[in-house]
Amino acid sequence: MSKHSKLLLVALGLVIIAGLIIVPMNFNRYGLYILSQWAVMTIAAMGLNLTLGYAGQVSLAQGAFVGIGAYGAAILTTHGWPLIAALGLVIVICFIVGWLLGYPALRVQHHYLAFVTLAFSTLAFLVFRNESWLTNGIYGISNIPRPEIFGYPTRKPLPFYYLCLGSLGLVTLAMWWLIRSPWGRAFMALRENPIRAQSLGIDTRRYTLMAFAIGSVLGGIAGVLYAPLTQYVDPVPFNLQLSLDLLMMVIVGGSGFMLGPFLGAMIAVLLPEWLRFAEGYYLMLYAVAVILLLIYSPTGILGIIDRYLSSRRTQAASALRAAAQSKLEAAR
Repeated sequence: MSKHSKLLLVALGLVIIAGLIIVPMNFNRYGLYILSQWAVMTIAAMGLNLTLGYAGQVSLAQGAFVGIGAYGAAILTTHGWPLIAALGLVIVICFIVGWLLGYPALRVQHHYLAFVTLAFSTLAFLVFRNESWLTNGIYGISNIPRPEIFGYPTRKPLPFYYLCLGSLGLVTLAMWWLIRSPWGRAFMALRENPIRAQSLGIDTRRYTLMAFAIGSVLGGIAGVLYAPLTQYVDPVPFNLQLSLDLLMMVIVGGSGFMLGPFLGAMIAVLLPEWLRFAEGYYLMLYAVAVILLLIYSPTGILGIIDRYLSSRRTQAASALRAAAQSKLEAAR
């Protein structure tokens, strides 16, 4: 990528960040809620993108980890714990559970692994619904407080949106560093060819477990933000449908692309709202749009862009070779 292209990308990124900060100042309560939900779901989808898109491990349990984070934050904060302490405990719990959930991936792959994670997601939902002594069962947990950040309250929608947006920014920086680190290259080698990765000295066992553990932690972080966002937690949002929605976000946005979860979450969270002008048909239009996209580009939106850029680079390289060949023939 040329220096000019990099500068354009940086400028575009700064414009988008500025827009996410400035434009929502004029939004109403519901608009800020939807944008906050987009930020929270993007964090959860980034975790699944690490597990699926970079490490190549199929998981249908990401929604369960969002639920673990949400219930952990709800239970602890309603009993007087600060949100940051609840976040720390949730990270530890999700890391341990995600690490243990990764062990089946050492023995089974693809749809067999999907069934294992599906069973865990179902188990987590049953715990949320039936263990009333802990989760209050179907009645849920209400009056979840919103935190104070460095003495500034986030009870109103706009400050809490900025908290969600800031959390998304921190997670994005951490993921950007991780993907470009030796760990990220090991994850991608594990996805492309586990046998060759092992022959190159990569501990595929450890990196498979780490992919599940880190992805689960990001799901828990999203859940910790979800609880004070809605200020009410019950089992219904954390059934299998949430895991399938997160999987769709990753695939539609572009599995294995850094920005894939951003676009996927935007489509899953924002597109249905933009289509509400169609009244009773908006869900049908949303489903048709997603189906057509996946038929045209199974690699998602960013896959289309990647194919276009690859084609441009190939054409440019061919033109350079042709020019060099003509100069060589002229010199003869």
